[in-house]
Amino acid sequence: MRQEDIEKRLSDVPLFKELSSDELAPIVEIALTRFYKHKMYVFMQDDPLDRVFFIHRGKVKIYKTDFTGKEQIVSVLEPGEMFPHAGFFRKGHYPAHAEVIEDADLIVIPIDKFEEILISFPELCIKLFKVLGEKIIDLQGRLEAQVLHNTFEQIVLLLIRLCKTNGEKIGGHYKLTTPFTNRELANMIGTSRETVSRTINQLKKKKQVVLSEDGFYYIDRESLQGELFS
Repeated sequence: MRQEDIEKRLSDVPLFKELSSDELAPIVEIALTRFYKHKMYVFMQDDPLDRVFFIHRGKVKIYKTDFTGKEQIVSVLEPGEMFPHAGFFRKGHYPAHAEVIEDADLIVIPIDKFEEILISFPELCIKLFKVLGEKIIDLQGRLEAQVLHNTFEQIVLLLIRLCKTNGEKIGGHYKLTTPFTNRELANMIGTSRETVSRTINQLKKKKQVVLSEDGFYYIDRESLQGELFS
């Protein structure tokens, strides 16, 4: 990947969006690029945490496993996104697995070198705190969904959230740009595939969710939000 391609991608990342070319230059200088094929791991849970990644092309699934090997999907990340957010100001190990689910070109930045740049550019720290703050709010919302809502409502909230994080608006609906299986949706909120399947079928009957022949969900987000207050 050419340096100008790295600069263009990083300049689109929320963290770096308002930086000039001169301000971005030292970050581009320490950035490396790596190609990962489908099904490859970028890192595994508990590997030493020493780098952060930005997606130039492709998709990456972030998930955790417990001692029984049960999987819980944290998120599916798309071009322009950074991971792991816990990488800065934290020593230790990667908190989850990162698996490539669509051939990916990643921009890689060593944490120690990046932290040196953060010290030189305090305004970057402020932006980073804002990005981390948005992630904390998202996690709070997920926790509240589990505590305050029944399983049906949790599935509805998950679909609404995916419209924002993994959807594109087409007409009056949102198309989820990743073909999620019912098992994957269940793994995101800790329920069973059967429960998700039953709920999806209910929503299909109401035309709030449509599954295309090629496996992509089309979601009527406004109608789904009405389910939470009916």
